[in-house]
Amino acid sequence: QVQLVESGGGLVQAGGSLRLSCAASGRLFSINAMGWYRQTPGKERELAARITSDGNPSYADSVKGRFTISRDNAKNTTYLQMNSLKPEDTAIYQCNANVDIDSRPVRRNRNYWGQGTQVTVSS
Repeated sequence: QVQLVESGGGLVQAGGSLRLSCAASGRLFSINAMGWYRQTPGKERELAARITSDGNPSYADSVKGRFTISRDNAKNTTYLQMNSLKPEDTAIYQCNANVDIDSRPVRRNRNYWGQGTQVTVSS
């Protein structure tokens, strides 16, 4: 079993910053893409940011220029640095990772989800 554990959420005023972390643990061979989704009641779930295994990032238009995703492969961890936060960024942020769980006799991959961390941005 692979677990993803998020941390770093909280309450921050508009214009402030937070850094989210997502650490993978358990039996795994390697981690492919990792990403951060966010969900607010009444809105569609949105992929805020994604990063490939070799470090290439992509962002939703709504966060581009304000958020930065990164990863530390040695720690099996991805980070989401959130700057210039706005009230509309308020959401539950949930980490996702595509993981190669083994390589023999064949390579198998699975998607795993963290439990989510609440980010609240006040006016």
